[in-house]
Amino acid sequence: MISPVSEPPAPRSATSRSAHRQRPEATPYVDLTRSEWSALRDKTPLPLTAEELERLRGLGDVIDLDEVRDIYLPLSRLLNLYVGATDGLRGALNTFLGEKGTQSGTPFVIGVAGSVAVGKSTVARLLQALLSRWPEHPRVERVTTDGFLLPTKELEARGLMARKGFPESYDRRALTRFVADIKAGKDEVTAPVYSHLIYDIVPGRKLTVRRPDILIVEGINVLQPALPGKDGRTRVGLADYFDFSVYVDAKAEDIERWYLNRFLKLRATAFQDPSSYFRKYTQVSQEEALDYARTTWRTVNKPNLLENVAPTRGRAGLVIRKGPDHKVQRLRLRKL
Repeated sequence: MISPVSEPPAPRSATSRSAHRQRPEATPYVDLTRSEWSALRDKTPLPLTAEELERLRGLGDVIDLDEVRDIYLPLSRLLNLYVGATDGLRGALNTFLGEKGTQSGTPFVIGVAGSVAVGKSTVARLLQALLSRWPEHPRVERVTTDGFLLPTKELEARGLMARKGFPESYDRRALTRFVADIKAGKDEVTAPVYSHLIYDIVPGRKLTVRRPDILIVEGINVLQPALPGKDGRTRVGLADYFDFSVYVDAKAEDIERWYLNRFLKLRATAFQDPSSYFRKYTQVSQEEALDYARTTWRTVNKPNLLENVAPTRGRAGLVIRKGPDHKVQRLRLRKL
């Protein structure tokens, strides 16, 4: 018996092969160049002056009004749209619940993450300033996670001073509870206050947040997933309360250079204060001071970046990628 033989498939034309090769790879993100992103600001006006920007800019950050116009105005427009859409969803839920219960407005919470010295504080301050100019949500508060670092005495008792900034150096439960209470709509929520001057929590001082329209939570570890409890069960994490999140990204070697440059500028300014924890580095040569900064980067900040901070980048709604000159080059926006 002769086995039947199938005819070989007809060869695809060169045109069809080319079309197959050019089909874009499926991805959960929209990747945008700086110019593509800038075009999305529509007709959003620039509400900041050069003087206001100077006050918002972090030490060593070279951001200018063009950067604000190209990057942060489109972002403020996007976030304004998100806030409005969230209000619409809340109305839909209230309609569904009917007489069983309704939700009043609760703050829209934004997380801003990234390495030490990458410029995330400037991003958070800019967003606060820009978002508060929108008439729909004039009350915008900003909180840094520094206030939830364990006090120096506690860090020393636990042997964690050399790991300050790592996830275990924070009171993560208190931080999560703080944001949960704000998200729940409590009238008044307080947080500890941290001083970079004394490098510690300020005893007796509290930051009070009273029902903002938008809350911005800024810190290196804000996108960390929740740790399992002692019973092995997964807990609710800080990022679970975020309505949107931003990760400020750059190459580690660029961040290291920015960190060292910022250290030298602080050495010439804030470290000169007699109350400064770091004043001792103004009493030695610049090279000795830089050796300390390099060691800190190599043994603390870089390991924390690689082990804990950078792995959370994929959890962000938007990744802002900076180039060697601190200018934003590309952006990656998560699809819905």
